[in-house]
Amino acid sequence: MAEIAQLKWVVACNVDDIDEEDVIRFDHGGATYAIYRLEKGFHASDGFCTHEKAHLADGFVVNGEIECPLHQGRFDIASGQPKSAPVCVKLRTHPVRVDGDQVMIGIADKDAA
Repeated sequence: MAEIAQLKWVVACNVDDIDEEDVIRFDHGGATYAIYRLEKGFHASDGFCTHEKAHLADGFVVNGEIECPLHQGRFDIASGQPKSAPVCVKLRTHPVRVDGDQVMIGIADKDAA
């Protein structure tokens, strides 16, 4: 039976740090994440494009998708699914919750039992 990783909730930013339909970079524990604000709430994903490792926080948020700044491939922000070439590998997404004015990202805690 596979182990289920415990989530560690980490403050990524404040609610007011991200405009609607925008993205910011968040670095934690040697990893880079992208935090998005859409009309219907906040989302998070790994911070690099699965195609050429470009920083997604340098890309554009349009209609619920993030466009990579390097080759203009797009991912669905909520699901991580590739939406246009050249990207073809799903983007890993992470759970997000808002606690007061803080946006928190759920990161798999590798040290949890």
